[in-house]
Amino acid sequence: MSRGSAPDGAGLAKEQGKLEARIVQVRSITYATALAIMLGWLLWVGQPVLLPVIAALISVYVLSAAARAMQRVPLVGRFPAWTRRGIVLIAFALGVSLLFVLVINNLAQVVSAMTRYEENLDALATRAADLLGIVDEPTWANLRRVTLDEIDLRGWITPALLSLRSFGVTLFLVVLYAAFFMAERGVMAQKLFLAMGGEIQGQKALEILDRINERIGGYLFVKTVVNAILGAMCFVIMLVLGIEFALFWAVLIAFLNYIPYIGSLIGVIFPVLLSLAQFGTIWMASVVLVTLTAAQVFVAGFLEPRMMGRAFNLSPFVVLLALAFWSALWGLAGAILAVPLTASAVIMLNEMQATRPVAIMLSASGRI
Repeated sequence: MSRGSAPDGAGLAKEQGKLEARIVQVRSITYATALAIMLGWLLWVGQPVLLPVIAALISVYVLSAAARAMQRVPLVGRFPAWTRRGIVLIAFALGVSLLFVLVINNLAQVVSAMTRYEENLDALATRAADLLGIVDEPTWANLRRVTLDEIDLRGWITPALLSLRSFGVTLFLVVLYAAFFMAERGVMAQKLFLAMGGEIQGQKALEILDRINERIGGYLFVKTVVNAILGAMCFVIMLVLGIEFALFWAVLIAFLNYIPYIGSLIGVIFPVLLSLAQFGTIWMASVVLVTLTAAQVFVAGFLEPRMMGRAFNLSPFVVLLALAFWSALWGLAGAILAVPLTASAVIMLNEMQATRPVAIMLSASGRI
């Protein structure tokens, strides 16, 4: 009996061990799912607080990279690090202030020109209806009643004007938080050593942060330079073509180009629609579309790949998923921050043995 019972006992213990392993696995998946849901809910609920903080943190990456790049400038490169950081921070604050003033002025001018735009659009639609042979009453009157008359352009501008206050407060908080982040960069290493409870753990955490800083900072700095070049090219094109508010649309194009894949497309649509309303001709809108698209293709297909290099290593499908996720959470701001936030998460997941397979699957080549 003892010989026969021994194998049965060993088999029972083996099955019990498998069952316990499955229970642990299911428990881990459940905890991870619950944690992901909780984090997503916190990100959605805490958007008013978290968005300026994260935007300021992302801005610090660009400002720090710009401060390091100033070392190559003959005279400014001799300044201490804190002086260079102060210079780029002041320039950042001035740029944000000018951006806010630019938005306010151009929205006010668009409102004043709205009547002329509506007349041009109505004339263009009338010519199109004439070509299609639907100008006779009551056909054209009914068609216009259900199309152009239903579009309240002034109604679109009013909510934008009302949201300027919130936009200005957010910009102010971003500058304020970025200033504090820049001020605390010098003591970050010491705080990490104390927080991790040892030099080895603190050094490892500092290495992870350095990798994130190098990867994300380099990407954002080069992306900012590329977007500035694209904005300058589009400004010259629109200025030559006589497009109104050319500076505003150029800044908008450069800003939206942070959004992967669809940002450049959205940025071109606005000036094309404005040219259609300004000139009232499809020919002029076609010229604006072709020239601005050519500038986008040149920057995206030639300039950006040569300047960007291997800034981040994310699968294109993962970029689309990240874009959809962060856009659903935080709208336009989430779409702009999708790539740097996801790239930072992948780097941190790669540093933990349990989550390293996830980081490999999220990467483009499997090498992080």
